Amino acid sequence: MPLLLLLLLTSQSDSSLGSRVKTRIAQAPARAVGVYYRDLTTGDSLTVGSAVRFHAASTMKIPVMIQLFRDRDAGLLSLDDSITITNTFRSIADSSPYLLDVTDDSDSSLYKRLGQRASIRELIELMETVSSNLATNLLIAKVDAKRANATAHALGADSILVLRGVEDGKAYRAGLNNTTTARDLATILRSIEEGKAASPEATHEMLEIMLGQEFNEKIPAGLPPGVRVAHKTGEITAVSHDAAIVYPTGRKPYVLVVLTRGISDGARSAKLIADISSLVFSHNTAVHALHAATLSNN
Repeated sequence: MPLLLLLLLTSQSDSSLGSRVKTRIAQAPARAVGVYYRDLTTGDSLTVGSAVRFHAASTMKIPVMIQLFRDRDAGLLSLDDSITITNTFRSIADSSPYLLDVTDDSDSSLYKRLGQRASIRELIELMETVSSNLATNLLIAKVDAKRANATAHALGADSILVLRGVEDGKAYRAGLNNTTTARDLATILRSIEEGKAASPEATHEMLEIMLGQEFNEKIPAGLPPGVRVAHKTGEITAVSHDAAIVYPTGRKPYVLVVLTRGISDGARSAKLIADISSLVFSHNTAVHALHAATLSNN
């Protein structure tokens, strides 16, 4: 197949994907949706609202994890180092103390261990796989949100803001929030997959942790059984996100980030994200079939 025809067909396919994704978004009662898709082999891509800024929710835990592994690479810490489990933190608004509410956390295990110690490795896994807020705040206190933010910017996610830990009510009321765009998160994920976020060993470990994500009702739900997904979800009131590296069986991965705002029903926002994931997967499969046919005819 001539290259010009391949490019034409791919362009038509991109347009069709964009139309289908926008149609599905229009059916949802969302105030805003951000989508960023990129195939890391072919460069095939789609952006819809990818520069729109959202409250980051728990997706900000990805740059925190990266900073910890970079510090391990630099010899500043060991993942086997331990941290005392406490539930007292300082607001970035005025340094006043605040506590996390166990009923607002997706993981309650650490609250039963206050005063005991946990390894950094365990805390990272809890932060990523079950989105523990307490683990997150303990780790942010260890590495400093400003350093995680600077690292994210250095990796190309230049508009993400990682300012603080979770449930800092005074900071929230002052408008001091962690924010991101779909493009920012996709850039960070790509840097992990391509081994640029930290050392090759560290990025491999990060991917293994993210492959163990336990909340799979969003991007993974739109994929065929057996497709591996390294991802991080995020949710607060009427905000629902998923940021993923998808590994289709038998071919190289693609990055997909879907951010939503304004859907109060979590099941509906999850279904929207899963449907967009399904549309992207079908499109990606068609693009790779076309790519393979072109290579075999050249």
